[in-house]
Amino acid sequence: MKKTVFFTLLITLTLNAFSQKKIIQKLFSNDTTKHNSFLPIPIFGFSQEAGFSFGAAGIYSFYLDKKDTIIRASQIYGVAYTSTKGVTQLSMKADVWTRQNKWHHLGEAKFSNVPFNFYGLGDETFRSNEDLIIQKRYRINAEVERELAKSYYPGIGFEFESLNFRDDQLGGIFDTENQAPLVDKDGGKFLFLKITQLLDTRNSNTYATKGFFGRLRYGYAPNLFGGKNFTGNLITADARYFYTPTKKLTIASQLFYEGISSSKEIPFYMLRQLGNDQIMRGYYLGRYRDRNYLAIQAEMRFRIIDRFGLVGFGGTGSTYGKDISATQNLKPNYGVGARVFFDLDKSLALRVDYGWGEKPTGEKRISGLYISLGEAF
Repeated sequence: MKKTVFFTLLITLTLNAFSQKKIIQKLFSNDTTKHNSFLPIPIFGFSQEAGFSFGAAGIYSFYLDKKDTIIRASQIYGVAYTSTKGVTQLSMKADVWTRQNKWHHLGEAKFSNVPFNFYGLGDETFRSNEDLIIQKRYRINAEVERELAKSYYPGIGFEFESLNFRDDQLGGIFDTENQAPLVDKDGGKFLFLKITQLLDTRNSNTYATKGFFGRLRYGYAPNLFGGKNFTGNLITADARYFYTPTKKLTIASQLFYEGISSSKEIPFYMLRQLGNDQIMRGYYLGRYRDRNYLAIQAEMRFRIIDRFGLVGFGGTGSTYGKDISATQNLKPNYGVGARVFFDLDKSLALRVDYGWGEKPTGEKRISGLYISLGEAF
């Protein structure tokens, strides 16, 4: 499996670029009172698909009301990078909590021109069928939730995407796919109108040590664009539980499900994809695709000192169709990680994880390295 690995130049190099003691002292002080913080990180990496990549990522964490004793931290996360082979990504995410946590706003805007490996459809694809595809993607997502009862937030939202695909290796499996027909190979558009339900009793939205998080989303895409563009339904369920048996040890668990359905043929890019830097770490995103995606994972988070922690994680999951059981071909997932906490007030951390997956017949064991900001879940 070809992997894209981003190497940070580490926080210290970033801070040297700003060369101000006040910034260093603010980010790495022992102050646990409410304050705003910003952490920029340069990105440098290499992949066979993208060539050399370079850019920057950053997270701005803040409180809309610092005098509010229960308000949760809000965050804005941005990424911008390009590469020697024309890969480009610009994205911005926002997660904002208002006074007394009465309103919760989520937003994302993203443009990407990124190559990815297509292996076919289903849960038994082969590395030998790897086919490089160029994807151009525009995405806008917005949701708003209002607390109606303690910890209960119903909400509404929308999600729009426009995608275009170009086969960089003509004659590959993307052209000759025979497992199932590939619908709308050139790309398409869809607009989901969403209803959300959130129950959130966590003691923190950035580094929970106790409590429950459960979000259910239902999205309906009407036939706005005609043709082979997607019309149908998407259901997402995300349940998490956090428990701290000792002062330094937190056990976190997550159950995740996504399912897509339609009365029409489903475009290949709407099928759910197993693997990323948050769920089923180690698997290349899109190695396995199908109508449904189910995964369960757990982490043991050991915070050795305030500034540093270690993590061990494991789980299982699968993608499956309407005629296949969710448990028919479960795939393993396990790994280790480290955390460097740069903001003690919010317990924000630089995250480094290495995950392993299954060993397909005749192939090396699937694995991957991830460097990111914030916890996986």
